[in-house]
Amino acid sequence: MTRGNQREQDRLKAQKKIAANAKKPKESATTLAKRKEAALWADIPRPISDADILRAKQKKKEEEKAAAATAGPASKG
Repeated sequence: MTRGNQREQDRLKAQKKIAANAKKPKESATTLAKRKEAALWADIPRPISDADILRAKQKKKEEEKAAAATAGPASKG
């Protein structure tokens, strides 16, 4: 009989999860794209995403590499 009880408990848990997710408004891809585009043109700065942080790190690394490449041969001469 414990399996029947476990099934019932799982069913209740799943119903709670569905009810919690149903409260959240759904956002389509088009509205998400519009919101992101509006954030680009707004005066309010948009939140920094992980991708933006990684791009900034990559750009900094490339600049350091370029600076080392230009300074490297001159100091060895």
